[in-house]
This record gives sequence, structure tokens and C-alpha cells, in this order.
Amino acid sequence: MDPEAGGQGPAAEGTATLPSSSTAAAAASRGKGGTNNTPSKRKSNTAKGAKPKKRKKARVTSSARLGYTVQEGEDMLLVISNAGHYDNLTWRPKKKGGRKKKLAKGKAEATQVKNKKAVRAKPKVAKKTQSKNESQTLEEGCLHRPAVDTDQRWGQSLPEELLVNIFQIVIVQSGAVPFLCRMARVCRLWNAAASTAALWRSVSLGFCWIEPGKSQLPKTELRIRDTVKWLCDNRFSQLRDFSLNHWKKNVDYALDVVSQSCSQLRSLTLSYCSGGTEKMFLSLAANCRSLESINVQYSEVQVEGLVAFLESHGSKIRQILFTHGPKNDKLLAALSRGSCPDLELLEINTKLDSQYCQLPICIQALQHGCPKLKTFRMLNVIPMHKSMRGAPDPSLGFPLLEELCMATTSISFMTDKDLRDVLFGSVRLRVLDLRGCSRISSCGLAALPCDELECLFWGQYFNSKFASSSLKKGLHTLTQKWSRTLRELDITNHLFSEEDLEVAMSHLAQAPNAESLRSLNLSGTRITPLALRSVIGQSTALSYLNLSSCRYLPRGLKRVYRGQEDIHQLLDKLQ
Repeated sequence: MDPEAGGQGPAAEGTATLPSSSTAAAAASRGKGGTNNTPSKRKSNTAKGAKPKKRKKARVTSSARLGYTVQEGEDMLLVISNAGHYDNLTWRPKKKGGRKKKLAKGKAEATQVKNKKAVRAKPKVAKKTQSKNESQTLEEGCLHRPAVDTDQRWGQSLPEELLVNIFQIVIVQSGAVPFLCRMARVCRLWNAAASTAALWRSVSLGFCWIEPGKSQLPKTELRIRDTVKWLCDNRFSQLRDFSLNHWKKNVDYALDVVSQSCSQLRSLTLSYCSGGTEKMFLSLAANCRSLESINVQYSEVQVEGLVAFLESHGSKIRQILFTHGPKNDKLLAALSRGSCPDLELLEINTKLDSQYCQLPICIQALQHGCPKLKTFRMLNVIPMHKSMRGAPDPSLGFPLLEELCMATTSISFMTDKDLRDVLFGSVRLRVLDLRGCSRISSCGLAALPCDELECLFWGQYFNSKFASSSLKKGLHTLTQKWSRTLRELDITNHLFSEEDLEVAMSHLAQAPNAESLRSLNLSGTRITPLALRSVIGQSTALSYLNLSSCRYLPRGLKRVYRGQEDIHQLLDKLQ
């Protein structure tokens, strides 16, 4: 190589070279004082006044880049490995700024040849080493900490059965969708675990393709149909409980596909949906022979279709939940005729924006048509008792009833006689919710046939203007009757006298199972420190105590107490 061509040797390329034998001998002779024809300094062959050539800077070796790339999405963190054959698929941000420099034709060809050689000379990575590097970079990317030397292949070395058990714990709290859909995108092992049919027994599909209030485009509607069809064919083979939320279209199609693919369906819930027609119910009756529960609360469905379904398939229905509407009298008439003889739960509620909803109902006919009813709830619905010609014997009652809820936020017309007609023969009653029923007296409650009541909710929250301002009495008869079994008591805003409250609390404190009392709501009452001290001292399991707006208590104590420790501190202050 020409020694005069400074900066053009291999050293300019950033590689080290060893000196030849002749060069080494010449250097040794110069060190001994010998002569040499080679000048000691290089002479520049450039003319005077000419600008000296700029030496090329030595190429700086780039530092080793990370083995992974982190991308943040809307609800997940993506970690893309750069090891092995994924090296060419690594995401790199686009460069912003100036134009690309044009390369000479020869130099471009040389670069292409060099890249090809580099790709060919790329060493192969063993499968075990590659999987180890990927799992290690996955944990490092999620935790944002430097790599460690310990083995971190836990995500791909766990048994599939263990992953299924972990996923089962999560879906109990958060649901199968979209959790299992996201877990299926982690790796092949997690995909296989998330595809287990046992994890898809309870599914709730919300409307997440478009924003609420916007219309569906044809492509969006086709995508919805394809998604439901794919789920039914690949995931819903063991589906038991299915729910649709906020669906305004494709309700008939979704339930038709589900009913044809899921013959073991037991529970169906439509929440804030519209469009359920008679065709949907006929498909359910023809294919889902195991269906036991129907919940159509806050949804607009064709009542005639639901009535036809109950008349043909009602013998297996155990639960019905619906919202008050203009044609619900037909539904109640079908239940009174005995369309669902094994019905155990009946719940009727109202929409949040509705006011003063009256529902004519014949209790005697309903008792005859649903003799096995265990739970009867009418939430914010005002029952208007009506008589029918040829009504069955009123002495039947609900012999298996365990829960009755007549709570309302408006005025209630229920009297002691109406309550006695409903609970005639209900000796197994455990829960009685009469919040807002201001016309029910303590004498009417004491005359009920149930002797093992556990929860009594009798608070007056919203209709204080209809309540009487005179003092009441008779609370001690209730606590004396149910002191052995009572677990929760709510008498909010009831104006019982101080003496009556002291006697009532003493019955609770002296009961054999006084430590079983868990919740006590005395808000707005005339409770005194003496009466409160007796019941708190004996009720060791009490975990909720509401003393807000109790004007007979000292300042600083009128609040809500949660937890046994907080209640014990109150007891110390009272003493």
C-alpha cells in the first residue's frame, strides 16, 4: 500500500493490523543507530497553499443495544424481543429531519454486498437459549429493572393446569372478557390456557366496538356478527351464564347464534338492551332446554314473545327479573296462571328516571301460580292489590318464602293488612325489607308468623314528609321476638321514645346469641348513651353502627362506625 495515501489504510476502518517482519527489522535497526533510506517523517505531496485533506474520523463502535423494545398501548405493555430471527422485526422510530444523502453507485453496491454477507454470517440461536432470552426480556421490560442472572422462564415453564387455575381466580372478579382475550396474545402456552372451555362458562359482552350514541356502519356490524360467531364456534362450548350489556342492535342475531351453539345455557341477562323480539325467545325455547333464569331488567323486549316463551318453556324457569312496563300485566297474568310452577325468585323494579310506578297485582292468584317462591322483590314499585273473581283460597300464602322486599323511595300504600296477606303462612322468612313503608306499624310486624327473622330493614329515608311526627312505641316487642336470630336491624328516622329504645336495646344485649348482631342502624333516632352502652358491650361481632343525626348523643359521636376496633373506641368514650 502506498505510504503517502494517508488515512486510506485499514486503520481508518477501525480495525487493528499487525506489522510485517521487514517493517519490524527496520524499526529495530533505527533503534540501534543504523541508517535507513526511509524518511523519518512523511512528506505531504500537496502543493503549498492547498487545503490539507481532512482525515477521516475513526469509526466509533456502537454500544450493544438492548435485547428488547418496549411499546406502550392503550391498556397493555408490549415487549418485543430482538434476539435470534426477531432481530429484523424490531420496531424503530422513523427519523425526522433532513434529506437522505445520495450515495454513489459503487458505494451503494458495496454496502448491499456487505449487508448480505452480514446476514449470511449471522449465527443461529438455539431454541432453548432463545426462549430463555425472550422470557427474561419480558420480565425485565414489564418491571423496568436491569437483567439478573437467575432463571426467569416462569411464564413459559408453568404447567398449563396451573395457569388455568390462576385465570379462573381472576375471571371470578373481573370476568372472562376481555381478560382471557388479552392473555391469549402473550404466548402459545398462555393462548392454550386461555382457550380452555371451562373458563368460558360465564361471559358478559359489553358493546365496545363503537362509542355510545353513534350509528353502526355496515363494516362494523359485519365485524360484530363475525366476532360473536367466532366466539360461539371456538369458546362457548360449555357456556352456562351469558349476558349482553348496552346492545341496541344485533340482539336477536347474537342470541340466535348463542342458542344454537350453547345447548347448556342456564342463565340469560339483557341489561340496557333493545330489540329482543319473539323470534329470539322462540330460538331459546327450541335450543336451550336447560335455561332456568331470565333477567331483562332495564331492557326493551317484546312482552308477547316472553309470555309465549314462558307458556312453552316455563316449567323449567326458576328466576325471572324484569322492569316495570306498560304490558307487564300480561306477564303477571301468565305467572298467575301457573306458567312457572317452580319459580323461586321474582324481582320487579323500575327505571332510575321513573316516578310513582303503580303495578296492579293479585297476591292470591300469584300465590296460587307460584307456590314455591322463595324470594319476592318489588323495588320502588307501588303494588296495588286487586281482587279477582274466582280467586283461589287466600290461606295458601307463600309457604317457602325466605325474602320479601317492598322498598320504595316514594309514598307507599302498604298497610299492616296488605303485609299480612302477602306473608300469610311464610314461617321461613329470613329477610324483610320495608324501607319507605311508613304505614307499617310495630304491631303489624309483631303479628307476622315468622319467628326466625335475621334481617329487618325498616328505615324511612326519602318520605319523611309523609311520616308521622308523633312518638311511636312497640319496638321492644320486635327485639324481644327476634332477639335470638336477629343479625341486622335498620330503624332509621323512626321516632320511638327513649324508654322504648332502652328496653329494646336491652333485649338485644341480653339475648343468648347477642354476639351474633352484626349491623345496627340507629340514624335519626332518640337513642341515649345508656341504651347504646348496653348493646355495644354485649355485641362483640358488631361491625357497622350508624349514629348520625342522633340528637340525644354528645357531640363528636354522631357518625358512622365501621369495624370492631372503631366501635370499641366508642364504647370507651361512653364509659
